[in-house]
Amino acid sequence: MRLATFMSPGETALAGVVVNDKIFSLQPAGFSTTLDVIAGGAAARAAIASFLKAQPAGAGKDLSRVVLLAPLPKPPKLICVGLNYRDHAAESKMEIPSVPTIFSKFSNTITGPGAPIILPKNSEKPDYEAELAFVIGAGGRHIPAENWRDHVYGYMCLNDVSARDFQMATSQWLMGKTFDTFAPTGPWITTADEIDDPHELDISMTINGEVLQRSNTRELIFKLPELIAFLSSAFTLEPGDIVTTGTPAGVGFSKRPPRWLRPGDECVVSIQGLGELRNPVVAE
Repeated sequence: MRLATFMSPGETALAGVVVNDKIFSLQPAGFSTTLDVIAGGAAARAAIASFLKAQPAGAGKDLSRVVLLAPLPKPPKLICVGLNYRDHAAESKMEIPSVPTIFSKFSNTITGPGAPIILPKNSEKPDYEAELAFVIGAGGRHIPAENWRDHVYGYMCLNDVSARDFQMATSQWLMGKTFDTFAPTGPWITTADEIDDPHELDISMTINGEVLQRSNTRELIFKLPELIAFLSSAFTLEPGDIVTTGTPAGVGFSKRPPRWLRPGDECVVSIQGLGELRNPVVAE
């Protein structure tokens, strides 16, 4: 299932399911937001399956006639993992970490497919990062690594936009990571049952038609079982939490000369089986 948040002209944002080139509002099935669906667990999935089965041929709205928004506009938490690809740690001239590097972004960063990335006027080094994000379904504390699949609802693309001058000014990364619009997500959440192994997915970043990052999630240093166990050892994971897993080599600051984001760029994060996340870049 591909779970999305969308809006038709003149209407409010609604949860929906994308089926081929159509999107079905889940409001008639009793779900107003994607967080309601995720928190509803297996019962919600069964209700949605029954709802879709009852829809007549030709029902649903054409995707081309709606605006897709961030699948989870206000997640309980947006948790980020840094330096989690071996090649990216090498290009950053940092040691391979022995424990995950964790930071966070605030919800003001979250934006959806097609929405602009706004480059702040007080940063001269805005950068891009293609990332695989996963969404927590069943929450919990002290989750054993071997039980990780019981807690992943689904996957989506994310661009961890970063103001490197702010990020590297101190040892704390948060200021450089949490400008408005610095976490494009989408285009939808692909439920976990559709992805056999999230550690075998091609991932890339293309800007203006040029591929700047290309890797595979098999290169992750800390994989999902380790991340879920590590995070839940410190705090309770909740339904709808987003965890983004780090970026591969090829980010802008590693280029010679550096390749910073510029107004007029178009960023495209592509992950195998999850679709493409496209966002234009504009100046503040």
